[in-house]
Amino acid sequence: MVHIGADQKVVTADEFDREPTFAELDAIECEMPVITAEVELLDAQIIALDRTPNEVDTRRIRRARRKVLTARLAAANLTTMHIPGVGA
Repeated sequence: MVHIGADQKVVTADEFDREPTFAELDAIECEMPVITAEVELLDAQIIALDRTPNEVDTRRIRRARRKVLTARLAAANLTTMHIPGVGA
């Protein structure tokens, strides 16, 4: 009896199937305050979409925007540091 089976290529991990490196995880960790601030801004904007924005909603959005700007400024100041394995 002859075994009939499909010829398949060897399955190997693509570049996209790998886990992040420690350098990439460190870069994500440095960007986490910006990501968190942007999520808070998005939450405030979504809350304001569900109803007519009142003074509290306006303050919440303004405060969230300031948080994003502050986090981006802090992240920009951190990029002057050399993080091993990240960037050029």
